[in-house]
Amino acid sequence: MNSKEQFATNVYYDRTFDCDAAKILPGEYYYTSRDMLIVTVLGSCVSACIRDRATGLGGMNHFMLPDGGGDPHSPVSASMRYGSFAMEVLINDLLKAGARRENLEAKVFGGGAVLRGFTAINVGERNSAFVMNFLKTEGIRVLAEDLNDIYPRKVYFFPRTGKVMVKKLMQTHNDTLARRELDYASRLKVQPVGGEIDLF
Repeated sequence: MNSKEQFATNVYYDRTFDCDAAKILPGEYYYTSRDMLIVTVLGSCVSACIRDRATGLGGMNHFMLPDGGGDPHSPVSASMRYGSFAMEVLINDLLKAGARRENLEAKVFGGGAVLRGFTAINVGERNSAFVMNFLKTEGIRVLAEDLNDIYPRKVYFFPRTGKVMVKKLMQTHNDTLARRELDYASRLKVQPVGGEIDLF
């Protein structure tokens, strides 16, 4: 696995749903053929839940920015922080694990306008537009979407069945999520991948 890819490391037993679960954070992804749950919390970030409808093999990513804004082969673009890379990694790993491209279907979530400092560049809206365009270009059918708006979301994805549950989080929960996304964004600024860049 490329060191810039971040496979979810937080796998635990979820008592509420009585099954194993993987929690993914910004820049992480997870896929499985097992009957388990993948969960994440999204603010301006977007997650795509992609599965093979015939086998139940599926996964989820979580990205903060649409793309690296330049050469797709540059080390800057080759990072899970970017949607273009996060989508390619998830789809390619599903195909390598036995999924068939013609059976892939997607459900997409996130892109909320929850970070005041990010509204100037509309990162949530850009992420939402990016993921829909990417899936259309790849010929992957989008069965459901819950994008944009002002709320953060907690997303529960069951790849085996394709079921997704989304809980919109009210204002009282926003601070923790906003701090997490701002912290992640600030680490992106001070830890460029493969050279000096300014993201904002």
